[in-house]
Amino acid sequence: MRAGTRRFKESLLKLGIYGSSALTCLLLLTLLGIIFYKGFGAITLEFLTSQTSYIADTIGIMPNILYTFYIVFLTMLIATPIGVGAAIYLTEYANRPRLVSLITFSVETLTGIPSIIFGLVGMLFFTQILGLRQGLLAGGLTLVILVLPTIITNTREALLTVPDAYRHGALALGSGKWHMIRTIILPQALNGILTGCILGTGRIVGESAALLFTAGFGLKLLSFGEALQSSAATLTVALYIYANEQGKFEVAFGIAAVLLLITLTLNVIASVFTNRLKEKSSS
Repeated sequence: MRAGTRRFKESLLKLGIYGSSALTCLLLLTLLGIIFYKGFGAITLEFLTSQTSYIADTIGIMPNILYTFYIVFLTMLIATPIGVGAAIYLTEYANRPRLVSLITFSVETLTGIPSIIFGLVGMLFFTQILGLRQGLLAGGLTLVILVLPTIITNTREALLTVPDAYRHGALALGSGKWHMIRTIILPQALNGILTGCILGTGRIVGESAALLFTAGFGLKLLSFGEALQSSAATLTVALYIYANEQGKFEVAFGIAAVLLLITLTLNVIASVFTNRLKEKSSS
């Protein structure tokens, strides 16, 4: 009797797990299907390779695509060394439990703050106090603060998974602390560090609220240097402009489809790269 009841409960649990997984996949496929179905009609070669011109009455998102890649590059260039360095300090060097707890609590608190608050703080500090103009530099610096908790948390968890025997063995062989971290700990934790960077990149690509106040709404094609101190709209900001300000929902769905394609492509590339690293480390 007890065995039959236990098997029945296990069957219900498996059914709930499989049902939840199927529902999640169905919701994802439905969302992707709706966006691609409504968005592919607006995607043309001119739409992807030109810029918006109100005089010629044309719409193009080439500047917005470039600005999205620009701000991802700029943000990760600054945030990655800072985030990884902070995680290394918390894991390998900090010897005060209260200080570690305080910093960890601060990082977790930053994770839960709405992104629009980061935008307001970024506008106040970077544009008004430091005197930066609206552009990719102010927006990138704001996003650095936004993604740092993600990078720090994932890197720290990856470092903590490295067995202490690796540390003790390296130090017993006469290795210095930094040499041990650089040659043994970081390579072992590389997959977790890359995961944090991938998550941070995904949040940057999909961010709009923090950029509305710092990067601006500019749709004109500019070089990287010019866009640092000039108004520049990423794909998500452009989507907001066309959908909310101008009511051009067909264009907005087209931008959403392009944004999803870029995100999926980046995830596939990151997954392939991570799997190759795992294969090399295991061999």
